[in-house]
Amino acid sequence: MSYRDLSKVLIANRGEIACRVIRTCRKLGIETVAVFSDADRHAMHVKQADEAFHIGPPPAAESYLDMHRILDVAARTGTSGIHPGYGFLSENEHFAAACAANDVTFIGPPVPAIQAMGSKSTSKAIMIDANVPVTPGYHGNNQDPEALKAEAERIKYPVLIKATLGGGGKGMRLVERPEDFLDALDACKREALKGFGDDTVLLERFVQRPRHVEFQIFGDHHGNAVHLAERDCSVQRRHQKVLEEAPAPGLPHDVRQR
Repeated sequence: MSYRDLSKVLIANRGEIACRVIRTCRKLGIETVAVFSDADRHAMHVKQADEAFHIGPPPAAESYLDMHRILDVAARTGTSGIHPGYGFLSENEHFAAACAANDVTFIGPPVPAIQAMGSKSTSKAIMIDANVPVTPGYHGNNQDPEALKAEAERIKYPVLIKATLGGGGKGMRLVERPEDFLDALDACKREALKGFGDDTVLLERFVQRPRHVEFQIFGDHHGNAVHLAERDCSVQRRHQKVLEEAPAPGLPHDVRQR
């Protein structure tokens, strides 16, 4: 499928990312549908889209994470594709599968890729099987608080508690002392459930003064793939990227070539 097969795109998100998608669709001659909660009724993306539909109250779990409401809007508007933006449902394999079941193109990775990479726990297991070094930690299925606390003791403090789904710095807590672990775990799980609809977490040993370097690869349905080289995202605030620099400064040439 090419963009020419998409006559109308619903953006299942809000804010700047929704506005960016709307602007791109307009350049390509594609109609757009926005969705919004009570809190975003007068937001910019609502004003910019060709159509806009209310999908619920402010809590994301009752609006932007409600795939049934979003798919209902898609059906009522004759939407041919849904762009999830980032966060919310963008890494939700069930939503991608539901789009396919409703004959709507999910503008994003295929379901197997989301299954493999949408969960940090699953992607870590894949990396370990491929002999790729990973940060020491725990990414198993046991979510019992006391069991997780015992794993933190094994890993050694300080540890980082991470939501297995989502991103954007949400659902993450740094814990430096054992006595703070359970409160931090509870707060992390609440935030993860609110932001991503799932409170599963993993644990990692906290790396002091790390470098965060990403290598971006894009592929399409026709078997074409391209990379955009690397970027350094080490400048962060509260685990949220503030500045991205490309090419990454100080990265050895041989590392870049590999």
